[in-house]
Amino acid sequence: MSNDQPTQRVEVSFVGAPPVQQVRRASGVSGVEVDGTVLRCLVNGSFQPFLEALRGYEVISLQAGSANKEQASE
Repeated sequence: MSNDQPTQRVEVSFVGAPPVQQVRRASGVSGVEVDGTVLRCLVNGSFQPFLEALRGYEVISLQAGSANKEQASE
């Protein structure tokens, strides 16, 4: 099995302001960007710390897809 952890580009829309600080502190999360109620970031490996950072916030939509290696190294 490879040691490479998959990196996902994630976009989440919230009812109100996103939990920016909680997401930035989550293990495996990088490249956090916010545009109004939309938060975008990269998640490397497990999604669990990222999902725990969203606890208590109302999510309207969540999209995730593979990030290419260039994006993952930003």
